[in-house]
Amino acid sequence: MTPPEHPVVHPGDFERIARSPNYRAMVDKKMRFIVAATVFFLVYYFALPISVGYFPEAMKKPVLGVVNAAYLFAVSQFFMAWVLAWLYMRMAARFDRDAERVVAEVLARPEAR
Repeated sequence: MTPPEHPVVHPGDFERIARSPNYRAMVDKKMRFIVAATVFFLVYYFALPISVGYFPEAMKKPVLGVVNAAYLFAVSQFFMAWVLAWLYMRMAARFDRDAERVVAEVLARPEAR
């Protein structure tokens, strides 16, 4: 399989690309995703020590045999991180396609050269 052809971007083109409304929309979309994913990760991550600190009796309750809620929640953080990483990889691929489309659109305009 041959790699896709990428347009040649000259140093002067970067400013035009950055001013493009489609580029700004893409960056805004990417930032919304990154901020939301980061907030979700931090809330989920700190929920365990906060829960153990403020609700120790609830977290000590056995859920599966001798496994209590705190251990189950701690293990769930591994799965949450994997799911978040998978989701980020999918979104990053979309952002890459969007970036290629934006660059191609800007460079296709007559004032490109």
